Amino acid sequence: MEKRFLAPKEIANAMVNVGVGKANLPVSSMFLLGILAGAFIGFGGLGNTIASQTFAGIDPGVAKLIGAAVFPVGLMLVVICGAELFTGNNLMTLALMNNKITAGQMLKNWCVVWLGNLVGSLCLALIVYYGGVLGDPAATAKAVGIAEAKAGLDISVMIFRGILCNILVVLAVWMATSAQDIISKIFACWFPIMLFVLCGFEHSVANMYFIPVGMLLGANVSVGACVTNLICVTIGNIIGGAIIVPVIYYTTYLAADKKKSSNV
Repeated sequence: MEKRFLAPKEIANAMVNVGVGKANLPVSSMFLLGILAGAFIGFGGLGNTIASQTFAGIDPGVAKLIGAAVFPVGLMLVVICGAELFTGNNLMTLALMNNKITAGQMLKNWCVVWLGNLVGSLCLALIVYYGGVLGDPAATAKAVGIAEAKAGLDISVMIFRGILCNILVVLAVWMATSAQDIISKIFACWFPIMLFVLCGFEHSVANMYFIPVGMLLGANVSVGACVTNLICVTIGNIIGGAIIVPVIYYTTYLAADKKKSSNV
């Protein structure tokens, strides 16, 4: 029988190679692909808002589930079409721990991609606003409510929800790397991302779209509150996606092999 997925240790080695490739991308490619990823995740956020708006007053739980079911299209576009997403790139620490890239290379990628994600998200927010895509009163109210709720969270809540979010995001990327066909990659992306949205976790790149578009539509959110959210959620995302998951998988699947090769 044909094997159509990678085993966990094979995924770990594949992710090291992916990290090396990302570290060696030209800066212009990092930035342009980062812009695409910001827009892709924003499209998922836009779909989430529109899909869940009419059910909010009927059953909040069902509304969240419907919105969560739509949102994963953003990561599907990133993984299958090709783009650079900061939260997924947090897995580059596997290549760092395996001495395949330097800390400087990794941080350069993170910074350039994060900025690209921000530009892509803001561009989409502006186009959505001036295009009147959320002009329906229910959609406007939903977008404004999302922005105000996210900006109003306590700092510790932002960080902890950011940790939980990116554990699921990098696991979605991990599973998609295991998958060897498009349908499997779609399902690998869908379930973890749906779950993090349903649970109300915080994703820095999604918030680059959600909060600014809400502000454009009249949300009572200051620029300072927006920046605070993005910084705190980014910190949480790094802890969950660059430390917790990669360190455990590196220790489990790669550390022993690295030690053996160094002793040869």
